[in-house]
Amino acid sequence: MLRKAFFETAAPCTADLVLVLEIVMGIGLLVGARLARKGRFRQHAWCQSTIVVLNLAVVAVMMIPSFRVHVLPRVPAKLGKAYYALATTHAAFGTMTEIAGLYILLSAGTSVLPEKLRITKYKLWMRSVLVLWWVVLLLGVATYTRWHVPHLFRK
Repeated sequence: MLRKAFFETAAPCTADLVLVLEIVMGIGLLVGARLARKGRFRQHAWCQSTIVVLNLAVVAVMMIPSFRVHVLPRVPAKLGKAYYALATTHAAFGTMTEIAGLYILLSAGTSVLPEKLRITKYKLWMRSVLVLWWVVLLLGVATYTRWHVPHLFRK
């Protein structure tokens, strides 16, 4: 039986919370991109950096442990099933996107990286990572739906 929490699904409250947080972060990244287009680069940098670091915490505390328990033991044997394929694809693209976001943060916002490792075409990198972030967010919504809204997938 489904219980009532954020959404009327079979999801634990933590999954609902992560979904809401990720959607808010995705919207926040769009707001940050808008700040850059308006020339408000300090606010843009603060907004995007905060979201990238917050997402890293959510991934480390919530997503990696869940993936290790629910998905990883079944890979590669069950990758033919949407339940596992979606989660694995989401994890792979999410990992690449988070690493790219951290790279931008370190390259643009600090002097940690040597000059030759820093980005020169910021717009291309930032726009590409924003698009990837939204692809990953949509994969996350698809994963959440497949895992926690079982009545949509009954035959």
